[in-house]
Amino acid sequence: MAARTSKTTAKPRPAYRCTECGNQLPKWVGRCPECNAWGTVEEYGAVPIRTTAAGPVTAPARPIGQVDGQVATARSTGVPELDRVLGGGLVPGAVVLLAGEPGVGKSTLLLDVAAKAATSQHRTLYVTGEESAGQVRLRADRINALSDHLYLAAEQDLGAVLGHIDQVSPGLLILDSVQTIASAELDGAPGGPAQVREVAGALIRASKDRGMATLLVGHVTKDGQIAGPRLLEHLVDVVLSFEGDRHARLRIIRGVKNRYGATDEVGCFELHDEGIEGLADPSGLFLTRRDKPVPGTCLTVTLEGKRPLVAEVQALMVDSQIPSPRRTTSGLESPRIAMILAVVERHGGVKLGKQDIYTATVGGVKLSEPSADLAVALAVASSSSDTPLPSNLVAIGEVGLAGEVRRVTGVQRRLAEAHRLGFTHALVPPDPGKVPPGMKVVEVADIGEALRAIPGRRRAAAKPRTEQPPKPANGRPATAAVPPPAAYPEEVMGGWEPVDSDELV
Repeated sequence: MAARTSKTTAKPRPAYRCTECGNQLPKWVGRCPECNAWGTVEEYGAVPIRTTAAGPVTAPARPIGQVDGQVATARSTGVPELDRVLGGGLVPGAVVLLAGEPGVGKSTLLLDVAAKAATSQHRTLYVTGEESAGQVRLRADRINALSDHLYLAAEQDLGAVLGHIDQVSPGLLILDSVQTIASAELDGAPGGPAQVREVAGALIRASKDRGMATLLVGHVTKDGQIAGPRLLEHLVDVVLSFEGDRHARLRIIRGVKNRYGATDEVGCFELHDEGIEGLADPSGLFLTRRDKPVPGTCLTVTLEGKRPLVAEVQALMVDSQIPSPRRTTSGLESPRIAMILAVVERHGGVKLGKQDIYTATVGGVKLSEPSADLAVALAVASSSSDTPLPSNLVAIGEVGLAGEVRRVTGVQRRLAEAHRLGFTHALVPPDPGKVPPGMKVVEVADIGEALRAIPGRRRAAAKPRTEQPPKPANGRPATAAVPPPAAYPEEVMGGWEPVDSDELV
């Protein structure tokens, strides 16, 4: 009797896909390895088996030396501060993603760029998916962004956007924003991962085929991250972050990713009622102009990318009315301020325990690099003694927990910027390098030397403190041993006098 043979048909293996970024996986995992999102991997069907045959090529491969590089020459946007961050301008076929919080001024900036970049040879197409064409026209009238070569369309369908591109044939496309456009070929609301991926992919293909530069506006989440799949940042050529406090005038563009230039450049803008304006020299926004110096202020030079900016740090100390004194900061990092206060009290001899301390920056600038540590320490000491620092003095350096003043990057560049703006004296860490001619620089190794280098820090001849000794019961006067003045660092700090900075040696 022949043995019975049976055939078993292999069941299709279930496949899994990440709902956040669309990454396909052969098995379920808790965290997607592509976007690192937890709990987004779901089963959706069998893994299709595909084989791709060789097809026709668009152009034969050539030696790289024979490729014409002139076609990828950057063209200016008409906004120098944006050109600085882009690396000279917009490269034909490049796709740029500009992301920022609501109300920071993204639409205002790009409408100004659209009008300035529009010419008869390179028309600009501005597509808005968040506003009507009439609303955009009102903003254009307010900021004077009108041009005969600027075309405006209000669309939310990807097919309609591609139709406008075929009709206008622009050299620059601006889409505000990528999260508001949807494709009719896919299910899901605009802004979903699949829709954002499809819209971005279609516009990138159109940009590369036509040699058309594209600027995409992106939304951000509560954490400040770009909304949508992480794949969007990988697809585009340039990623820019538009930052700024809505209560301040300063706006900063930072390069997060740039295939055509460096990412350590920043562009500074000032937002006002008439629109947005680039600032070639933004240091004036971070300084307070006064007739005479006031206690609790100190100037420093920070680096935003490669650009040095002179900023002002302020400190205020008042007697605390509660058991736990307040420590409030604005524009500075709270943990670092707490560390600096501890160093100033321990190694500088300034008593801070019973005081409410408020520290802030001027102009809405945020100082996160450690080069402002020394300026914060001096501002706190100046407020504690109620004695102003010289108005033409800058302080640069990082303060360590042992009280040492450490070197920071770009000291020569910072000193050159301070000298250009008229500052004549500086406190810096040891070995600052080449010093600008005519500028007096004092090298300090620790916070104690920094406090002693300040004008008025030198004490007069030591005088013993006169105290009325208590009268003993037998009626004879008693003499009490008084420690030398050097044992009272808080009194030494109180001995500061407002002296002109020319006395600084």
